[in-house]
Amino acid sequence: MNRNDVTEKIITVKVAKGIKWEAVAKKVGQSKEWTTALCLGQMTATPEQAKAVGKIFGLTAEEQKWLQVVPYKGSLPTAVPTDPLIYRWYEIVSVYGTTIKELIHEEFGDGIMSAS
Repeated sequence: MNRNDVTEKIITVKVAKGIKWEAVAKKVGQSKEWTTALCLGQMTATPEQAKAVGKIFGLTAEEQKWLQVVPYKGSLPTAVPTDPLIYRWYEIVSVYGTTIKELIHEEFGDGIMSAS
């Protein structure tokens, strides 16, 4: 078993039961965006959050522990996404990424702190 197995189970149960991410988020106590990212394997849950997700999706104690493991970030299967909607986001970053970065740096600095 691994994190991807848990994600697949969550998606399978979500589809089978018609569960909405907003309903899950309310039980978890986070935004629907963060909660969806958690359930799709991109965030780390606290034990309480993992238990709430586990109850909704019928996860075992072991599966709930996988939700508490720091994930490998990035969920795209290819370097250039092939899904039309995700590709548009990729295109936005490709076209405007350096502009947005420049404006953020001008306004706020680079935002990266080095460990001392």
